[in-house]
Amino acid sequence: MNVLLLGSGGREFTFAWKFKQSPLLTNLFIAPGNGGTEQFGTNININPEDFLEVKNTIIEHNIELVVVGPEAPLVAGIKNQIKADTDLRNVNVLGPDKLAATLEGSKDFAKEFMKKYDIPTAGYETFTQETLESGYLFLEKMKAPYVLKADGLAAGKGVLIINDLEEAKNELKAMLTESKFGTASKSVVIEEFLEGIELSIFTLTDGDNYVILPEAKDYKRIHDGDKGLNTGGMGAVSPVPFAQGEFLAKVRERIIEPTMKGIKNEGYDYSGFVFFGLINVNGEPFVIEYNVRMGDPESEVVLPRVDEDLLALCIDAASGKLQSKSLNLIGQTAVTVMLVSGGYPESYEKGKEIIGLDKIKDGILIHAGTQTKGYTTVSSGGRVLTCTAFGNSLEGAQKKAYQMARLISFEKMFYRKDIGNDLL
Repeated sequence: MNVLLLGSGGREFTFAWKFKQSPLLTNLFIAPGNGGTEQFGTNININPEDFLEVKNTIIEHNIELVVVGPEAPLVAGIKNQIKADTDLRNVNVLGPDKLAATLEGSKDFAKEFMKKYDIPTAGYETFTQETLESGYLFLEKMKAPYVLKADGLAAGKGVLIINDLEEAKNELKAMLTESKFGTASKSVVIEEFLEGIELSIFTLTDGDNYVILPEAKDYKRIHDGDKGLNTGGMGAVSPVPFAQGEFLAKVRERIIEPTMKGIKNEGYDYSGFVFFGLINVNGEPFVIEYNVRMGDPESEVVLPRVDEDLLALCIDAASGKLQSKSLNLIGQTAVTVMLVSGGYPESYEKGKEIIGLDKIKDGILIHAGTQTKGYTTVSSGGRVLTCTAFGNSLEGAQKKAYQMARLISFEKMFYRKDIGNDLL
């Protein structure tokens, strides 16, 4: 089978690495890919959000399956465009349609869905520029800290957690009247703050049947001890020790089952991954958010633990033939550590030569923001590489991942030193 994988990050590298292991794969094309994905297939320098470029690539390379990695093309309706095009009638797409993708594209839409299907989540209300004064009154009735979320996609940066009431009011005004997060904050969800430990759980579905993938915990803040600015993710761990047994049973019964039932009842054209951003509040699970694709860097620890032909599962999901079952998993713990550019998540420099790639013999070195220039590999993004390692314990996997990280260097390289410490 000829497969087109849309995206360029560590998530897409991990998909490409897994797909390459499948006997079902004929040719893999990654658009646009990165400096590491070309070892598994052919990089094609197109914009995944440009439908005409995607269509031309599908036709030129006889693509039978399109796997969409990032959220933006899904929210923009790439699946609808492919399905509506008579030239592409035999092409399957792994990813939800535009309406279903609104579960990630709009916080308010997702909250209404959870409310309708009685899925546990934080209390909330949504406000616009016209209802700003009502937003102030709502904040005054709440207890600190105050959670403000831009309704639309804001590249993971549209969530503010504020302890001071006046500051929360000022930020609400900036979001609604000064476009602090652009069009993403035309509407703002003000949410009750939940105290607990966050984790991520994933399913793969064909819209009817589904399989549950391993859970993961990621680390969003730039500095050790969860300090500093939010990032796209500085590392991840799987499995999560507390997300087993009774807690996992609660997640399945109260969150996964009603969500999958809701997707079916609403008639969404949903094949692909559902990301459940959860929080454990004294042993009780609540949904913080939905994503309509795999997470990053969670993919870098979740997918390597799936001891199955991932491409076969994706083909079955995209063609409506997925069988509900328990997946075979690698029992070891996986830890990934993200190596980032100095200055990230704010301004940073690109084009830094990466040294030591040939030294990695144990573990999976996953490219994210890299590109090749001649015989060298250079940085091309904020999150550059992830070091994923397995171990018979969390400590063992952690030790190996950091051993990998110490073998790599580029100018101003930075990484957190405490990934997984809170779970020990």
